[in-house]
Amino acid sequence: MRIDKNQINTINNRALPDHRESFEYLSNKLSTKGLDTSLLIKKIQDFQIAIPSWALGTGGTRFGRFPGGGEPRSLEEKIDDVGLIHALNAGSGAISLHIPWDIPGDIDAVKAHATSHNLLFDAVNSNTFQDQPDQEHSYKFGSLCHADAKVRQQAVDHNLEVIKYGDQLGSKALTVWLADGSSFPGQMNFRKALQNTLDSLKAIYQGLPSDWKMFVEYKPYEPNFYHTVIQDWGTSHLLASQLGEKAFTLVDLGHHLPNTNIEQIVATLMMQGKLGGFHFNDSKFGDDDLTVGAMKPYQLFLIFNELVEGMEDKTSKNPSPAWMIDASHNLKDPIEDLLQSVEAIQLAYAQALTVDRVALENARAENDAVLAQEILQNSFRTDLRPLIAEARLQAEAAIYPVEVYRDLAVRKTLIKERGAKSLATGL
Repeated sequence: MRIDKNQINTINNRALPDHRESFEYLSNKLSTKGLDTSLLIKKIQDFQIAIPSWALGTGGTRFGRFPGGGEPRSLEEKIDDVGLIHALNAGSGAISLHIPWDIPGDIDAVKAHATSHNLLFDAVNSNTFQDQPDQEHSYKFGSLCHADAKVRQQAVDHNLEVIKYGDQLGSKALTVWLADGSSFPGQMNFRKALQNTLDSLKAIYQGLPSDWKMFVEYKPYEPNFYHTVIQDWGTSHLLASQLGEKAFTLVDLGHHLPNTNIEQIVATLMMQGKLGGFHFNDSKFGDDDLTVGAMKPYQLFLIFNELVEGMEDKTSKNPSPAWMIDASHNLKDPIEDLLQSVEAIQLAYAQALTVDRVALENARAENDAVLAQEILQNSFRTDLRPLIAEARLQAEAAIYPVEVYRDLAVRKTLIKERGAKSLATGL
């Protein structure tokens, strides 16, 4: 299914008077603070967030899965769904594939299909946390860390295969997330497991094209509960530093223990030039994979406050990070959730762009904690949703994407086209 721009325009016209009033008020307010709304809009439009192919179907838990119907049955249909999202919000111009869930058949045809939706291919993701039907060795007790060299080699070969597919599609990065670890004391030798992982990553790193990056992800627990081999950002940074200049740490917002200061981690990695990218989601207890901004919008803003400071620092040696959503839901329509998540990310980014950095640094120099808090919270509490909506409108997308999605009965159409019991590959 494709959404015609005329359909979007028709619904936009109904919302236009109210939007114009809201945007004009906000624009005047921002102008009095010396902020250029046209520049802010351009930055928002340039900020593209990749959609993961596995998030387009209903997620689930170990207790059950409740599909909503009309899920994409193939890679091509997943590209169609990302194309729908991008048509509605003009902010999701890339898709991130997970191999082997989404092995492309005809490479040229898949690339042409993505191009027809104005989509690029973001980082490709390997999968050594599941056993596939045709693989010789099991990953039940680890992959890149495994005590058996044959298992490690199988995992390395898989990652090299993922790089091959990504290179053919035009991707420029590989994301490695490992479920490797142990659930019981004594089960695994910590030092040997980490050394095996480093050696395996080195073998994969050697297979990277010259213009590629490797993102090393981390997670403190789950599916193993006593220890994970790459448990935190420090271990990821250690590995990335030993691998070389093309290796970076990837931050997943759900991959931290409760109350971790993620914004400090972001600042430290950027100072070291080793922040490679983000997996955005939200959580209440752990790796809940909830809609971005649903639980901790202020923390998201504080993270972007550090990101913006780093990205706009002309002396920074950190490359522009890769941005991607990583979520999985059992309750919401996946497309609606992704539309909400993209807007939450754009909103936090825009709020961070409005922070008066000169005033903030002066407050810090004077150790004025009260003023520093006021400066940050003034930006956070300013409703910039009309600015995000205007950025979409100027890009010929929907003023209110979820409203347009529902008015056009997109899910009903997808169910009619694909069936009420179609299931997407992935988690």
